[in-house]
Amino acid sequence: MFSNFFNWRSALAMVAIAIVTGTVFYSQYIARKIAEDERKKVNVWAQSLKTRATTTEEPALLLTNIITSENTDIPIIETDENDKPSGASLNLDTALIKADSNYLKRKLEEFKKENKAISVEINKEPLFINKYYYGDSKLLKEVRYYPIIQLFIVSLFIIITLITISTRNKSTQNQVWAGMAKETAHQLGTPISSLQGWVEMLKDSNTADKIVTEMSKDVERLKLVSDRFGKIGSTPQLEETNIVSQVESMVTYIKRRATNKVSFAIDKSADEEIIALINAPLFDWVIENLLKNALDAMEGHGSINIAIKNESTQVLIDITDTGKGISKKNIANVFKPGFTTKKRGWGLGLSLSKRIIEQYHRGELFVKNSELGKGTTFRIVLKK
Repeated sequence: MFSNFFNWRSALAMVAIAIVTGTVFYSQYIARKIAEDERKKVNVWAQSLKTRATTTEEPALLLTNIITSENTDIPIIETDENDKPSGASLNLDTALIKADSNYLKRKLEEFKKENKAISVEINKEPLFINKYYYGDSKLLKEVRYYPIIQLFIVSLFIIITLITISTRNKSTQNQVWAGMAKETAHQLGTPISSLQGWVEMLKDSNTADKIVTEMSKDVERLKLVSDRFGKIGSTPQLEETNIVSQVESMVTYIKRRATNKVSFAIDKSADEEIIALINAPLFDWVIENLLKNALDAMEGHGSINIAIKNESTQVLIDITDTGKGISKKNIANVFKPGFTTKKRGWGLGLSLSKRIIEQYHRGELFVKNSELGKGTTFRIVLKK
């Protein structure tokens, strides 16, 4: 799924680069052609003014009037040989020319940067030369800015597409998680019901009391596992619960299953009751996963310390082990589904735990700190 996502992203990036590159080159080519055409038009227009100033023939004057009237989009400023505006201009805002005495000067400086002036010799003796500075037409500016607009549109398209793909992948992943959890709960339901029936039959026979007791514990455990998985994918109900007693009960459960070379300690800062909103079965699952993860990291010997801190708006739970620690490159991966450094296991425990705390309890679960060879601290943050 993730590889497909990255393939999509790479393909989109390549398509976007190809489109933008092709657009830029073609737009520049068109812009050069338009600029050459506009220069020819301005030159013809300037020469027609010279003809109109130096002839009295009616046909020639009529032709020059037609030529000069055809230019309706290229802005032009006429200057004398000293580059001073002579007052003649074309396709500029006449209202601004009258209202602002510096308007023509500013536009002249702008035109000088855009295009080289066209000089026309009006008279030889005495020498009289007019210069015509002109700016880019609206069409030429649009063609030049088109690649930028195109780039913006393509970038927006890529961003929207990536967001859509990412959202779809997350939605699919959520459905997979929920489906897996509910199927597991369903599969566990049948053997649980069967075991419950056998336990009741053994109770009625008044024999093997010890076996019945232990089987009852295992049945209850299976029911708890089924209940936990059944809550994945639905909205669990949160209730005010004493976090201290909840953590203590899970430590007691894990402690019975650990070797005597592992020591457990709970630091609750003299608080016997710290209340937070949790779903008890799911919260227990998180604590169990973190404690089992700590035991695996210590490989049968070391110490686990659970510190519970009661703050004004939240409850902090730090679970610290003296295990082998997590390398810096793996810290970002420990909560990803399927990631594990163990030879056996699906790598789902920490991922499920993070989902339970962050999605269902609106809290946080993260690696507070870790050092290779010294141990790791996971922190849970719960809202009060």
